[in-house]
Amino acid sequence: MKVICNGADLADAVGKVYKAASARTTNVILEGIKLKAAEGSLTFTATDLELAIEKSITADVLVEGETVVPGKVFSEFVKKLTFDRIELSLTDANQLKIKYTESEGTFQCMNPAEYPQIKELSEAQSFTIIKRDFRDLVNKIAFSVSADDARPMLKGVLLEVGDVSVTGVALDGYRLAKCVKPIEKTTAMMSAVVPARCLTEVAKLIEDNDDPVEIRIQRNYMLIDLDHTRITTRLLDGDYINYKQIIPGSFESSVTIPRAQFESGLERAILLARSDKNNLVVFDVKEGIMQLSSNSDIGNITEKIPVKLNGVDITIAFNARYFTELLRYIDCDNIVIKFINSVSPCVVVPAGSLEEFMYLILPVRMLS
Repeated sequence: MKVICNGADLADAVGKVYKAASARTTNVILEGIKLKAAEGSLTFTATDLELAIEKSITADVLVEGETVVPGKVFSEFVKKLTFDRIELSLTDANQLKIKYTESEGTFQCMNPAEYPQIKELSEAQSFTIIKRDFRDLVNKIAFSVSADDARPMLKGVLLEVGDVSVTGVALDGYRLAKCVKPIEKTTAMMSAVVPARCLTEVAKLIEDNDDPVEIRIQRNYMLIDLDHTRITTRLLDGDYINYKQIIPGSFESSVTIPRAQFESGLERAILLARSDKNNLVVFDVKEGIMQLSSNSDIGNITEKIPVKLNGVDITIAFNARYFTELLRYIDCDNIVIKFINSVSPCVVVPAGSLEEFMYLILPVRMLS
């Protein structure tokens, strides 16, 4: 193998695919990045058997071939190569030689025949969505998945594809996030549970624009093809929780509140709440005021925010972290919080618009 390529292209491609390389494995080959030179391009591949990222760059291929380089050190090395012309060649001693200006480096390589094959989705169903919409859907809900290995299905995001929209759902037993986005077209109605880690990496790679992207689903795999970058992920196998049964159908009170003021008040209140493992903040709503209060051995904080209350007064407590996390991803001016009572979950939606997204949060029982 012998190729000549641009240093910036090389660093960009390696940096993107390395995110899929396995950091902790007994199979050393999975720590590597596969290089394949053929037909005027150099393709890089990394996988941990759950997520695979492939990216191709234009290259002057003098000799075709393939090899596997140590992922971590190789990615750190090429990150520092900013030269226009980089020459990569495989020696008879199975070392990758990298020449740049008058300097060079070598890396001991592994056998590409031992590298796992990336799944090809030749019979997949697919749907098409605007890149910005899909990226926004993932960002709005993926943070709400469970971190508990005992409930593996809850470490994934449910995608439900209908005729005109896709619904994304994530929950961890204490909160639920749901977001609906329009789609351009679909070949079938379908659903899949995608590991949140994989979707988060996809969101980082998708550009924030109005171009369409096709997402393919076939049995236990999902593929997203972004021109010169292909992302393949295994899907989680099993039944997802019937989330529709969890969402309340009616409420006793609703509060409209300025998002920015609510967020800044919560951030101050949670400073003391962090000393309590539940991050407990009490919400006391009455007479057009929401009072946020937190107490600990070192002091107490009370924040008062003007709100529009529709319904009965309510006093309820929450792990405030669930609110501060969701508020990072809400870009509307005002939100509506809907309550039933002090022991039932509340629902958060944007004010004055269709409910493109919603969050459900369980309260913390207060000692009487």
